[in-house]
Amino acid sequence: MTSPSSTTSSPTTPTLPLGHPAPRNHAALTQVLCVAATGLALGVLTNLLQGLLPWPWSQLANSGGVWSVVAFVTGAVLAPRVRGVRRIATAGALAEIGLVVGYYGYAELGRGGMGSIVFPLVWLVMACVAGPLFGTAGAWWRRSPRLWLRAGSLGAVGGLFGSECLHSWLTLGYAGQALACAAVACALPLALSRTWRERGLSLGVAVLASPVAYAAVYGLLDRISA
Repeated sequence: MTSPSSTTSSPTTPTLPLGHPAPRNHAALTQVLCVAATGLALGVLTNLLQGLLPWPWSQLANSGGVWSVVAFVTGAVLAPRVRGVRRIATAGALAEIGLVVGYYGYAELGRGGMGSIVFPLVWLVMACVAGPLFGTAGAWWRRSPRLWLRAGSLGAVGGLFGSECLHSWLTLGYAGQALACAAVACALPLALSRTWRERGLSLGVAVLASPVAYAAVYGLLDRISA
């Protein structure tokens, strides 16, 4: 009589048909495509919203802070599903690159031209820096047990909007836009923190990060524009 083990394959060694991609690789590719497509769509949307939203909220559509929030949300969404900071950082970069390509691609094809190639290239470079940083920050906020990482992540995002508040107020003289950015800078740490201690620390980081980001980002942009 034939032994059952000789006629059935072991349940612990499943095989895939030749040429069939591994499920893990297929899931990773799906994540990459979804992140890139979302970035492209939101890049087009931010371009459109500049003409649809009332002042001063319309200027938030033209905001590097809003784009960085996309990378932050990308990291937060992927955090329970993705292990490893490298993949989270890569996803954040893809989201930011998609935003730049979508924004300036629509400007070129739907608004009669994007103008000089300099600023799209500058924003692409910034996307490769801000995307990984804020994607990782989103993952830290979502799953880190360390208070200082969560508070630092939220404070960094708040600091970006704080820097835009300073730019609108000190450089452009737009009081309404400055108030709108200040409102967002305070609202994000207050709304997303888990405890009052975390809220206080996040707001403190945002206050400290605002002038630093203002000097770094807008100082660079001013030198390029000069």
